[in-house]
Amino acid sequence: MSERIGVYGAGTIGSCEITLITGNSFPVTVIGFDDADLERCRGKLETNWNDLISLGLATEENKKAAMKLVNLTADPTALKDCTFVFEEVLEDIKIKSSVFKIIEENTGDDTIIASSTSSIDAEDLAATVKRPERLIVAHPFQPVHLQPLVELVCNAKTSDDTVSRAKDLLAQLQRVVVCMKKSVPGFLVNRFAQTLFREAIYLIEQGVTTAEDVDIAVKYAVGMRYAEIGLLEYFDAVGFELESAIAKNCYPDLCDTKELQETVLEGLRTGKTGMTAGQGLFDWSNRSYDDYRRRLNAPYLDGVKKWHLPKGE
Repeated sequence: MSERIGVYGAGTIGSCEITLITGNSFPVTVIGFDDADLERCRGKLETNWNDLISLGLATEENKKAAMKLVNLTADPTALKDCTFVFEEVLEDIKIKSSVFKIIEENTGDDTIIASSTSSIDAEDLAATVKRPERLIVAHPFQPVHLQPLVELVCNAKTSDDTVSRAKDLLAQLQRVVVCMKKSVPGFLVNRFAQTLFREAIYLIEQGVTTAEDVDIAVKYAVGMRYAEIGLLEYFDAVGFELESAIAKNCYPDLCDTKELQETVLEGLRTGKTGMTAGQGLFDWSNRSYDDYRRRLNAPYLDGVKKWHLPKGE
């Protein structure tokens, strides 16, 4: 079936999802919280398209045609004809459950709700809706319109039809999908990330290395390697014998804390909480955010060439 798409949430994730949807020539109904929220969303859409135009990946014609495909409103009754709604609100189960209720009240029984949650258990979300068989987690990664991966996570009652329709739509949006058989905290990618974050901060706290050298090690070994071959492909290539020997040496010394680490706690106490605060593990006052954003986006830009860009009349 041809899905009629809605997006509930007009923030950063929502605006990038909208860019992706319209960038593949789908119309979309967008629900924001108020006029100011919608105006911010419109500005973010403009920025996303201007970035693509500056890189030669889209034209002003594409941008104008895409913006015409967007229906921005604070009135949830506009969702009445939508068959697939992406939920893109804050990572708070109370907020999400209230949004689910609004979506269910304003759409048909067959409408799929795809939650963007990055860590809330799919079963906990399912407990808040009338039709859990039509609820699925579709967790994207920022920048959502550029990074291709989406984690699909089912709850125990998610129907096969819901999974099939979600996969089909995401394929039309040029996404790469991994599907989890059951929900675990953090799903796949965030679990991998938390493992690396914890170990990196531990090594810094132990005086073994620095934040700068951790990033160099990741960028020029781990990152380059796994951009081309899979983690477990590499495990098989190295072989169980050598990996077993390495594991016996490393496992006893790996960080296994279940608590937040002192570096993080100190940052929270002092307000040195990362990039937006100007100081975290790095001093961001001497770093260019534009350069960071350029490097963040660079690996994914070729994917835009696969979009079915809208054209003017």
